[in-house]
Amino acid sequence: MEYMQGPPSSSQGNILCCMCGIAIPPNPANMCVSCLRNKVDISEGIPKQVTVHFCRQCERYLQPPGTWLQCALESRELLALCLKKLKASMAKVRLIDAGFLWTEPHSKRIKMKLTIQKEVMNGAILQQVFVVEFVIQPQMCEDCHRVEAKDFWKAVVQVRQKTVHKKTFYYLEQLILKHKLHQNTVRIKEIHEGIDFYYASKQHAQKMVDFLQCTVPCRSKASQRLISHDIHSNTYNYKSTFSMEIVPVCKDNVVCLSPRLAQSLGNMGQVCVCIRVTSSIHMIDPNTLQIAEVEGNTFWRHPFSSLCSPRQLEEFMVMDIDIIRDQKLGAGAGLTSNKHTLAEVWVQKTSEMDSSHQYHCRTFLGHLLNIGDLVLGFDFANANINDEFLNKMNPHHVPDVVLIKKSYDRMKRVKNRVWKLRELDRERDATDTDDERQYTEFLEDLEEDEMLRKNVNIFRDASKIPVESETDDDGAPRISLAEMMEDLSLSDSTGGAGADMMTD
Repeated sequence: MEYMQGPPSSSQGNILCCMCGIAIPPNPANMCVSCLRNKVDISEGIPKQVTVHFCRQCERYLQPPGTWLQCALESRELLALCLKKLKASMAKVRLIDAGFLWTEPHSKRIKMKLTIQKEVMNGAILQQVFVVEFVIQPQMCEDCHRVEAKDFWKAVVQVRQKTVHKKTFYYLEQLILKHKLHQNTVRIKEIHEGIDFYYASKQHAQKMVDFLQCTVPCRSKASQRLISHDIHSNTYNYKSTFSMEIVPVCKDNVVCLSPRLAQSLGNMGQVCVCIRVTSSIHMIDPNTLQIAEVEGNTFWRHPFSSLCSPRQLEEFMVMDIDIIRDQKLGAGAGLTSNKHTLAEVWVQKTSEMDSSHQYHCRTFLGHLLNIGDLVLGFDFANANINDEFLNKMNPHHVPDVVLIKKSYDRMKRVKNRVWKLRELDRERDATDTDDERQYTEFLEDLEEDEMLRKNVNIFRDASKIPVESETDDDGAPRISLAEMMEDLSLSDSTGGAGADMMTD
């Protein structure tokens, strides 16, 4: 719709158009709308077809000179981006309204209807409506171009742990998935004793470093390498490397603390069992039930190592058990666990059942063990251990056997497991045959430790029939259905924004 607007006329009569002679209300141009439109085109100089660059890989639009924006079709962000394309050519007109016209989503065309005003001859204001067509031109953005050229990463976070078992890594993987820290990675590569996270920007890598420092006990070291230098603009291009070393202690490891550290933790025994590794190392003294937490900074000041590897676990049978009811601790003792029960047990190796050789020890598993149960532990009496602090201990204070956890039928537990975990999509150099066994042990740890699985998203396995019971026939713990989440598949959603909502 086009019309003219001007100061009100003093006469109520009509005048004749100076071009075609028809009677019109008086106006400053003395012309009718048709003649004025033929004489003046206020949209002149505004392009009717404009090119917009779009990256197919990441589905972002280019906002010159070098910014790429995520915009949905017919969104406010896309409208602003298109209007910025016309801003220079519309400097002499006034924009009244702008809106999208419907086009086929796959047509690679965006049509926008604009309403503008401009003052023309002798102060008359002319309004005009016209359509601008934006042609979507495919162009790969710089980030995607780097990915395709295999020169994509600007920063890498190298996470390492010098242990035989990967329980801490499996736990860390679930934390990363739960908090969606893997979304900004351009590549994840698993290597020996660790995993590498590659990022397109240093800020995303720094965010991962901060997350790791808050969730697992570790220490970091940063370095950078100069790639290129522009002497004209004085800009530098670096590749940054963040090295994260996690403490070399995993769940179910037996450790020997230094005398000074053991004294600072409430005069607990030097030989302890690691019951959990979260943001700190949780340890328990099997002789007194004293518990303590060792932070990452404390560990690096007073380091200790695992005395035995998980492969050295041996199976024992409980021959006799006696619960200790009134345990008295010395002065300055720290906290004791109320989730464990102290007991004295006589055990015998299942590999030596034909002999009468038995071992006597104290254990924190008194609430789980009964006569005839199988339990896994470390045989200190027949082990050759070379440890700085253990060698200096009084031999009478070193236990013959340290029991770690009760043993259940693994095949039955796998059969009755009606839940699953998600995994990171990562590259692997070579698959270790021991990885599957270690992952199964991690799943068993989740079933046995309620505190550990609070930070893990557990999904119901639709391929298995759920069972309401929280324990097996032999007493093996299970995860209740109330703790499981429904596993939503992206293929079931409508894609785009709908997929994001289903995964949030």
